[in-house]
Amino acid sequence: MDTIVFDIETKNFFTDPGVGWDNFEALKISVFALYSYTQDKYFCFDENQIADSMELFNNASKIVGFSMNRYDVPVLQAHFLALPETRGVDLWQKERVDLLDEIEMAIGRRISLSKLAEANLGAPKARKGSEAIELYKNGEIEELKKYCLEDVRITKELFDLYQKDGAFMIPNKQTGELKKVKLRSPQNQAKLF
Repeated sequence: MDTIVFDIETKNFFTDPGVGWDNFEALKISVFALYSYTQDKYFCFDENQIADSMELFNNASKIVGFSMNRYDVPVLQAHFLALPETRGVDLWQKERVDLLDEIEMAIGRRISLSKLAEANLGAPKARKGSEAIELYKNGEIEELKKYCLEDVRITKELFDLYQKDGAFMIPNKQTGELKKVKLRSPQNQAKLF
């Protein structure tokens, strides 16, 4: 079975008029990207290609993301349920590794993907997450796809570190000083959510 690292971008957000917090069904996917370990390949899908990803998710026993339990999984699952051909895909039944959840359990607070990437991979993200909706609204779909693929690449590289070391370098919130923080063993963390 495959392991998939994925990230979604949406056309709107909870704070938009008519959406409201935790209304995942009201969030509309613009693009999403994923990496398949079995195929050693990145994929990117737009809003009209959600069903095209079904086989990849069906062949995965594990899914990986950053803040995916709070955002990516519920939004994508709502889209899968809305399409007759993808209703059989249940992301909640997959083994899930949410790197942000792992960090939050270890240090008691959240950290941005950009700061985590800078501390562990040597460079922050090139763009901010808030720019994704603007890229969509401006019709810059290729730039949006690049942004989403970059988030997946970063998350994949962080997951590789997590599997190898079970730890991340985390910057101190006040001083920025880096400290190695041990997370739960990757082998012992399955299906906790």
